[in-house]
Amino acid sequence: MQTELRSNLDSVRGKIREAALRAGRSDEIKLVAVSKTHPASTMREAQAAGLAVFGENKVQEAEGKIAEIGRENIEWHLIGHLQSNKARKAVELFDVIQSLDSLDLATRLERICIEEDRPAISVYAQIDLAGESAKSGIQEKDLPALTSYLRVCRRVKFDGLMVLPPLFDDAEKARPFFRRLREIRDELKSQGFFQNGTGELSMGMSHDFEIAIEEGATVVRVGSAIFGARGRTEEMRSEK
Repeated sequence: MQTELRSNLDSVRGKIREAALRAGRSDEIKLVAVSKTHPASTMREAQAAGLAVFGENKVQEAEGKIAEIGRENIEWHLIGHLQSNKARKAVELFDVIQSLDSLDLATRLERICIEEDRPAISVYAQIDLAGESAKSGIQEKDLPALTSYLRVCRRVKFDGLMVLPPLFDDAEKARPFFRRLREIRDELKSQGFFQNGTGELSMGMSHDFEIAIEEGATVVRVGSAIFGARGRTEEMRSEK
């Protein structure tokens, strides 16, 4: 497994570099290894291979892994839907919550951070650009109310946007969704909404991360291309 994982990782990193070159980019692109359903032993192998950022979908599953692996030199991202009753535990566990999808959740996270005396937590707003009822994400029309609130938060740091496009056999069909997310990010950036100044773009998974990078992704979420196939549908439905 170790040899296969390293080979897969080298391949993914090579494709990231090539996609960045095609787009004329020289900035660093963060690789989030989607480790959901994989045991802590596999994640340790991934860490030994040089991975330091892991993405988990479920708070409960992540809790056990974080307890076993620890936090030293690792960044933990929540990339799946966050239920309101799991928000307190998420604040305790994660460095970044990529799936902020409502004003109510943002308000809850801010309150919990104050109550738990957590100085700051980084969040990305997940936007549902396709209007898919089966997926989480805030509608674009509802984004202004959320971003206006995030702008005045003391603890919740608005650092980027995330999108999960529809499931396409042809990955090229995801390009318009990536492009639109970049346009939204650029508009918010020009108005000074992002606390990190730039606004991360988390978009692209194993089947389409190269296209996402061509369209400006600064964060890609890659699972099966690193750890091996779990079944194409499961890999591409990163919220389930």
